[in-house]
Amino acid sequence: MYLHPAIRTMGGALAFALAFASFSASSAEKATAGKVADEKASADNASVQVDNGADRLPQGQDVSDTVIQLAGWVVASKDNQGYPFVIMDKTAAQILVFGGDGRLRGAAPGLFGSGIGDHTAPGVAGLALREIPGRDRTTPAGRYVGGYGPSIDAGRVLWVDYDSAVSMHPTATVPGEKRAERLASPSPDDNRVTHGCINVEPGFYEQIVRPTLEKGGVFYILPEKDSMAETFPEFEQSRAATKGGSGKRARSSRR
Repeated sequence: MYLHPAIRTMGGALAFALAFASFSASSAEKATAGKVADEKASADNASVQVDNGADRLPQGQDVSDTVIQLAGWVVASKDNQGYPFVIMDKTAAQILVFGGDGRLRGAAPGLFGSGIGDHTAPGVAGLALREIPGRDRTTPAGRYVGGYGPSIDAGRVLWVDYDSAVSMHPTATVPGEKRAERLASPSPDDNRVTHGCINVEPGFYEQIVRPTLEKGGVFYILPEKDSMAETFPEFEQSRAATKGGSGKRARSSRR
């Protein structure tokens, strides 16, 4: 914790995600104009755009339809406003990093808060790690605009949400928690161990996360208890319509 101030083969799941994420400019304009009924057809006809990214998801692990559709909607609606963006699926322990152009730069497993839930407990950002109750060691769900900024004890860090003291950083070494081993395991079942921050493998962080998000970006964290309609109402409205038509004081970050 810090103190606060994929590409598979073209036939794989991530290539499929790219087809949805890589909407043409014309389809994005239509979505912005409110023509959500055209989005699915545009997605079906979209060309796949591939960067030389890194797919580090476990072999055979699928990306959910919800993640694929959300990525497509972000680009089509310009919800990211041209900035890079990251989609995180806590349940599957997956992190997908996209450039501002909608190209998938890489995907990898992540470690998330040990507490199950989508809330941020009031005042949790001001607590020492040992003072945070287990139930409040959550990675909150929602849309966040974040970027690099100062911390008290770790220099410049990537803040996902400054207000709730949640950052993304390379795997931390915490005695007894075996974070590196958890991250390397093929199952997402043991990836809930942090105090709320998101951990990724150091190589993925340096090769994909840092250069892609150097100037900040938008973070979308899927809920595990709350509904998608509560968490991302505009996305859900668009999806329903498509289906129908067819400088604060420094404080502790949670590690």
